[in-house]
Amino acid sequence: MSNTFNRPIRVLVAKVGLDGHDRGARIIATSLRDAGMEVIYTGLRQTPEMVVNTALQEDVDAIGISILSGAHMTVFPRIIKLIKEKKMDDVLLTGGGIIPHDDMQELQKLGVGELFPPGTSTGDIVNYITRWVHEHRNF
Repeated sequence: MSNTFNRPIRVLVAKVGLDGHDRGARIIATSLRDAGMEVIYTGLRQTPEMVVNTALQEDVDAIGISILSGAHMTVFPRIIKLIKEKKMDDVLLTGGGIIPHDDMQELQKLGVGELFPPGTSTGDIVNYITRWVHEHRNF
């Protein structure tokens, strides 16, 4: 799915907390970039506040959180709360990693977008972000 906007889709990719393994996040960041998106990769050990502040400063269309630490039920709700406080309701919060299916469903009820388990095709992630931004963001 190609980007028909007058600027590239901007995506922030982040690792939150003490999670020190970022191979998957770097693969996703590279895949998004190769698909024509502008990617801001924050690196390891970010706080939810750092992620949302960077997303606001960089005027991103989507935030992708990679999480393997088991802290997803703390991290994602905190980011959702901060997004709402900053009136960034038109920014997609998505992500992936080791997140049990039941927790994925609970997070989506809170407003998190689709969450991707390990092994998901990078093309599926690119298509999802592109489609969501096309449907929800005004360029």
